[in-house]
Amino acid sequence: MSYPFPVLTKEEAGKLFKNGETVGFSGFTPAGAAKVVSLGIAEHAKAEHEAGRDFKIAIITGASTGDSLDGALARADAISWRTPYQTNKDLRQKINKGEVKFFDMHLSQVAQNLRYGFLGDVDWAVVEAANITEEGEITLTTSVGNTPTILNLAKNVIIELNEACPKEIYGMHDIYEPKDPPHRTEVPVYRTADRIGSATIKVDPAKIRAIVLNNELDQARDFADPDETTLKIGKNVADFLVSEMEAGRIPQEFLPIQSGVGNIANALLSALGDHEKIPVFEMYSEVIQNSVVDMIKNGKISMASGTSITVTPDILSDIYKNLDFYKQHIVLRSQEISNNPEVVRRLGVISINTAIEADIMGNINSTHIMGKNLMNGIGGSGDFTRNAYISIFTCPSIAKGGKISTIVPLVSHIDHTEHSVQILITEQGVADLRGLDPKQRAEEIIEKCAHPDYKEELRGYLESCGESGHTPETLANAFKMHQKFLSEGTMKDVSWEA
Repeated sequence: MSYPFPVLTKEEAGKLFKNGETVGFSGFTPAGAAKVVSLGIAEHAKAEHEAGRDFKIAIITGASTGDSLDGALARADAISWRTPYQTNKDLRQKINKGEVKFFDMHLSQVAQNLRYGFLGDVDWAVVEAANITEEGEITLTTSVGNTPTILNLAKNVIIELNEACPKEIYGMHDIYEPKDPPHRTEVPVYRTADRIGSATIKVDPAKIRAIVLNNELDQARDFADPDETTLKIGKNVADFLVSEMEAGRIPQEFLPIQSGVGNIANALLSALGDHEKIPVFEMYSEVIQNSVVDMIKNGKISMASGTSITVTPDILSDIYKNLDFYKQHIVLRSQEISNNPEVVRRLGVISINTAIEADIMGNINSTHIMGKNLMNGIGGSGDFTRNAYISIFTCPSIAKGGKISTIVPLVSHIDHTEHSVQILITEQGVADLRGLDPKQRAEEIIEKCAHPDYKEELRGYLESCGESGHTPETLANAFKMHQKFLSEGTMKDVSWEA
């Protein structure tokens, strides 16, 4: 088969990269992420290190990627800095040891910050594609992410041509970049299904240095089967939304849903699909997961707009076999459009995201363990939460077999403040925080969301705060539950100072 540009092996491509360069990779989660050039770069980095030469690159992506990118490059000690999001355990360890500089960003802001020049020059773009023409017209695979902007700004481009992805995926993508201030106009998405751009990305062919062949499916992880806790959380979310419809606070035709990524998110979306009182609805979100595809097939979701299809290999194979059907129900956009605050607010998107911990004021920690160690990143949760029709956060009420309460006096790291969080849901119940002052919020969260083993613990903290002040807080006690866990391995039986 002939190709419109030189074909290199991953090893040959890896040697093109130089120490200190900034590389933009395609991908949003493992979906559409570059998969083989990164392995060549990792091997090149190891060889350079063995020869006594420095070699590290800066990495910009859409979000997290697969192990062959973040994992391989982290293990090769080949990353100087990384943004905006990650989930890889090897990279996480490097970040928490201070060996890789990581800065967390709202995902809707990455592309514009690149165009504004805030992140410096982009030396290379490495982009997975289903097709590339000699005129430089690129059909992407299973995600868009920041790829349009990365391609436009990059000085050099390598295309990973994924021959496992059918060229017939053409037409699923909607590529649109807004103009930058002071020339920006409204993003003309008025309905979830609206298409406002083109099906492909066009790049100057002179920038395309090579094609590297790739024949791999996305490295998406399997979802765990829902357990009793996640099922209860999902049911509580569904019941709450139904109650809002019955109260007239959500229109009877319903509103688009945004959901985070992972096992809890997948389970609660399934719960929405199973609830007989929730009508057919739309998704305006980042990630299209297994449960969304299932609900598209059974007619529960009529349209899903996102920036990636992050599904297990069996689901992805089904999509590839039935592209004519799925292209009628799925549109993939760049993440600055899928997460665009203007569009989220216009469409009335209901946001549902996951917390690591929440405090009794309603502040949310979604990124750090015990305030110090990064878990993944803020992702797009802030893009949606601040602009949602209703903003919901979910989490189990306990962790580590009950040794940790996820409801605490004060979160150890704040990603979403109490001003943005309207509803908190655990398997215990639903805390509706709308229109409540700080003391009322504290009582509502303890009563409705805290685990029974920790209700009295948290009430003890409230009593220690005294009656004065607008917000029930005492600096002497605010982190005592965290400190108790760090010293004794449990948050129970804290002694509160009066």
